[in-house]
Amino acid sequence: MALSKRYPTEKFLPLASSLLLASLASIVLYIGGVIRDPYYGYGYMVWNLFLAWVPLLLIVWLRQILKRKRWSSWQGITLSVLWLGFLPNSFYMISDYIHLEDQPSIDVLYDAVMLTSFVLTGLFLGYLSLYLFHNELSKRLPARSARRIISIIIFMCSIAIYLGRDLRWNTWDLFVNPAGILFDVSDRLITSQSNSQMFITIFSFYLLLGTIYIIIRNIAHQSPSAK
Repeated sequence: MALSKRYPTEKFLPLASSLLLASLASIVLYIGGVIRDPYYGYGYMVWNLFLAWVPLLLIVWLRQILKRKRWSSWQGITLSVLWLGFLPNSFYMISDYIHLEDQPSIDVLYDAVMLTSFVLTGLFLGYLSLYLFHNELSKRLPARSARRIISIIIFMCSIAIYLGRDLRWNTWDLFVNPAGILFDVSDRLITSQSNSQMFITIFSFYLLLGTIYIIIRNIAHQSPSAK
């Protein structure tokens, strides 16, 4: 049975609604932190969560375009590039745990719960977006080819997390300063022996993100609605 019939977009509307609720819960937890401490330093998590929603909105838009046009159309290509550029923001949020040791806190446990709420919501947004993209690929390509492309995308996201966390590049720089990113990456590849941490970071995130996606996709395939 075709994936388009087994996994229509409408099946994910309840999940999207749940993610909206989770986003609101995260913001409420953040506001609770601000009430307790006017100098609460996690305001950037709200912006990061907004960025995590962008790829999901883009893939929903892309799926609507693909019902009427070829993927090779300028609309399909443009939305795909934008989606790929913003997707790492969803997974990048997992690296925000590093701020637990940077921010002064009156309740570290509360901060950990608040951060986890943002991180899990961001991750699920990213995985839902990736899952929908994978389904679109599966309608047009053999299953093995679709899996390879998804694996490459996850690897690219892992590189993007390194670029964002360690080198402080962001999505906008892909469009306004691609030469700077290319120079930074090539410089570290040339001096790879003294930058082994780069490979450790990229491989660690690739392993983590890829394993979680495999679990999520297998769970989706075993769900009653997928049969």
